[in-house]
Amino acid sequence: MTQQPETLHYAVSVVGKDRTGIVAGIAEVLFRLGCNIADSSCTMLAGEFAMILIVSHPRPFSKSRLHDELKPACDELGMSLAVRSLHADEVIRQETSDEICMISVYGADRPGIVYRVTRELAALGVNIMDLNTKLIGTPEEPVYVMILEAAIPEGQTPEGLEGLLGDLKKELNVEIGVRIVTPVAF
Repeated sequence: MTQQPETLHYAVSVVGKDRTGIVAGIAEVLFRLGCNIADSSCTMLAGEFAMILIVSHPRPFSKSRLHDELKPACDELGMSLAVRSLHADEVIRQETSDEICMISVYGADRPGIVYRVTRELAALGVNIMDLNTKLIGTPEEPVYVMILEAAIPEGQTPEGLEGLLGDLKKELNVEIGVRIVTPVAF
C-alpha cells in the first residue's frame, strides 16, 4: 500500500474583469484556510485579470472545501474560479542543468511573431517558462514587445542562441536579445 503524501496541492485559476483587491481577496481566503501559495502568476490583459496559483495544504483537506471557500470571494469580485487537484509528481520542482535566460523580441507589430519565434526556440530545444507580450509605441507606429523566460539546453550559450536566431531576426525584421539570468543565493 502506498503512503499518501502529507501535503495536498491544488492549481487555482481565477479570471475576470480587472479591479482593485482581487489578489488580496483571494489571498485572504487562502490565508484563513491555512494554505501556502507555493507558486503564482497574475496578469492583466485588455482589462481582464487572470491569476493561477499553486497552493498547498496539509492533510486532511479537500478540493471541494477549497473551491467552496473561494467561491463567495470570487462571486463578490465578479471572477470565475477553477480548482484542480495536483498529484505530488506534478509539483516537484525539477532540477535542471539548463541555464535560465531572458529573451527579448522587439519590432513592428505583425501576425506570426509569437508563432515563428516560439517554433524556432522549440526546434532548438529551448523550454519556455514564461512569455509576455505587449503592444507599445503609438497607433501610427506600434511596436510589438515579447519577453520570454526560458531554459536553454546544456552546451548552448546566449550568444550562440542569438546567432542561431539571426535568420529569423532578419526575416521578421525584429531585434532579438538573449541574456543569462544570474541566480541569487539566499
